[in-house]
This record gives sequence, structure tokens and C-alpha cells, in this order.
Amino acid sequence: MKVEKFQEMLLGNGLEHGFEDMEIYYEKSNRFACEIYKGELDHYETAEDSGLSFRGLYNGKMGYAYTEKFDEESIIYLLEHAKANAQVIEDEEQDDIFAGSDEYEERDFYSESLDMISIPDKIAFLKEVEKKVSNYDPRIVSLNSCKMIEQSKERVLANSRALVLHDRKNYLAIVLSVVVKQEEETKSGFTVKITKDFSTLNADEIAKEAAEEALSYLGEKSVASKRYPVIFRNDASASLLATFVSTFSAEVAQKGRSLLEGKTGTMIAAENITIKDDPFHEEGFDSRNFDGEGVASKTCTIIEKGILQTLLHNRKTAKKAGVETTGHAYKSSYKGTLTVAPSNFYIEPGEKQHEELVNAQKEAVIITKLAGLHSGANAVSGDFSVAANGFYVKDGKVETAVKQMTIAGNFFELLKQIDEVGSDLYFSTSGIGSPSLLLKGLTVTVE
Repeated sequence: MKVEKFQEMLLGNGLEHGFEDMEIYYEKSNRFACEIYKGELDHYETAEDSGLSFRGLYNGKMGYAYTEKFDEESIIYLLEHAKANAQVIEDEEQDDIFAGSDEYEERDFYSESLDMISIPDKIAFLKEVEKKVSNYDPRIVSLNSCKMIEQSKERVLANSRALVLHDRKNYLAIVLSVVVKQEEETKSGFTVKITKDFSTLNADEIAKEAAEEALSYLGEKSVASKRYPVIFRNDASASLLATFVSTFSAEVAQKGRSLLEGKTGTMIAAENITIKDDPFHEEGFDSRNFDGEGVASKTCTIIEKGILQTLLHNRKTAKKAGVETTGHAYKSSYKGTLTVAPSNFYIEPGEKQHEELVNAQKEAVIITKLAGLHSGANAVSGDFSVAANGFYVKDGKVETAVKQMTIAGNFFELLKQIDEVGSDLYFSTSGIGSPSLLLKGLTVTVE
């Protein structure tokens, strides 16, 4: 049965079963992935996942259920299980069904051009990239990973209040892990290239970037362990921001797990820091027209010139705080319950290029890779102590790669220590973005 017909029958039958308000949330995702090893296709994968969740108000309480099947039996299953679920709900504060925003800014985040490129052509391109990387320099000994991943997601939200919403998005990523060796020293470099436009991919440019990234770590040396001015390269600063992004959730704050609770209107970062959540950002990969409740998505300023303007809210947290929702209700999938999460959440870029930040330093450390963020960072306190890779800067020039470092600090203090913001905004596939950041000082311990 087509999902449109299923939706119509489900909402109609729900009224007969005593549901007052109802909502369906449909999601379909497709994934294509392949890996190349020494010129041959080593792994190939295509997958499709789709399902639908139902929530409805029954005797004043909200019940939930979901299914991957779209037939008449599934309609009965959803209604009966949602009814049973509603009867055991004990929360005093109940969710409700949203009637809809006054207007929606409907954007298409789906690249039809990606679909126009055949899978054999995509595989051939990846083979070309691997060949060019392997032949780039004799010190390149292998590729631990040469992978292409293409993902798409489609959503439909409809309810008994005549609201029907739809959006979809996709992207393609090339992931390369290059191993290099010089005498007894072996190093690796990790490079990710993400795009919505296949025509922008250039095999020579990708090969050069991946090879040079790995080669740059050869010849590493030890430097003194002390407090340095630190430049977080854009991808590293995006990783750090992603680790602590939950602290900007009003849901997390209201549960007492964010130090930003009650800080709205206060200075929590350096004056040159503005953080936005823009669901329509052209470079972002987590764009959307509406949130998990059907609220119209809109650009939201979280921090403006260092001052916390708002936390991220869904309708439930907004009601509790006595404010308007920011449109950040989120479902991790059709199976998930409503929570709070950002879309394209990023630090607004500044004027200076990464090289300018480096050239201005008498002595500094550049951080390019972070490891152990999940185990070495505490999102509640903001404290972190993690392994890092990078380079030592002397008199405005990169002097050497540095042996593995440990950097330690506090995220909330780090926000106040940002001296310069680069112009090189980078987005990860999760939608978290950042330019390069220059910190006044951070404790660096070198092995």
C-alpha cells in the first residue's frame, strides 16, 4: 500500500478508535556505499529503510507506536499499541499535536544531479582517486580506507489538523585514510570530502589533499609541554563543538545537565563569537523545512557577540520556560520519541584565512585531529582531556609535526578564550560547522 493511502486510512480509523488528535511521521532513507582496495571493488552496499510512527491523544494521554509495514493489519496494530501505550503513560505534562505554523519556507535540499550519475561511474571515479593517491608519492604505502558513501532521507509529517509537510535531502562523501612511511616512521592521514554536486569533485584535487594530509605528519618531533596559543583547524573545532552541542539543548538544561541553564542574556563567549543554527544553510548537511513536531524551521541565533540569546527548544521545553519554541524538536528516526537537537549549527566565520592566523603567531600549536572525545570529554562540566595531532608553529611558519599530544581544558572557558575566528567554515555530515579558531592559551602535553 502506498504511504499516502496508508496515512489516510490510519487517520480515518483512528477517529473510530477514540483518538482525539493524531499524527503520523514517515521517514525513508537510502544508502549506497562502496570501497576500493588496490583498484578492485572490495565492498558494495545498498540499503533502504522506511517506516512510520503514529502518535495520538487517547483519553487525554499521548500514545505511540511505529511500523515498517504499510498494510491494513499494520493500521490495527498501530492503533491498538498506541492506545495501550497511552494507558500506561504517567507523565503529568503531556505532548500535544501541533496545528501548524503560519507559514513555511519550503526549500529543496535534494540534489537530483547525484541521482543522474550512475553507480558504475561513481565507482570508476573512486578507483581513479585511489590510483592517483597511490601514485602521488613513493612514501605512500597503502590506503586503509578508500570509501564512497551516498545517503538520502525523505520525511513526511501529517496530522488530523490538516497539516501535511514534506522534505528530503541527500549528500555524497568520499572518505580516505592514507598510510605513509619514511624510514621507520609510519603515519596516517584522514580526509573527508562531502558534496551535493558530483560535478564539483576533482580526482586530482582530492588525491593531493588526502596525500598531503598524511605526508604532513612525517618527521614529527617533541616540543615542550606547556600552555600555548592554539589554532584549532576547522574540522577539529567542528568535532569539539559537536561533542558539547547538547549543552545548548533546553531539554538537557531543564534536566540539570547543562551549565547554560539560566545563562540567557549573559556573556558566555568571547565578543567575536556568534553561533547560529540555520536549517537552510547552503553548505550544511542537516537541513530541514520543519522540525519533528511540524514547526516551521527558521534561522536562530544562539550566541550573538558572546551573549547567549537562547537555548534550543521544542514546544514542550518552550512551554516550561515560558518562551516560544525555536523549532528544534527532533526525532532520531521514525522509531524515536521527540527530543531536542540542532540542524546546521555553526560558529559564524570571521575575516582571516587559516594561513593568516598561523602567520601571526610567534609560537603556537595547530590542532588538526582529536581522538577520544566521547570518553575524554564531560558535556555537563565542559571539561575535556583528549589525544590530539597537529603541528608546531614558530615565527609564523609551521616548523614540524608534533608527537601525539594531550590537550586539556574546559569548553565553556574555551569559548571565552577565542582570540580570532577564521573565514574557512567547514561542515561535517552531522550539520555541525566551524571555521578555524585561535585560542589565547590551552594546556598541551607532549609525549
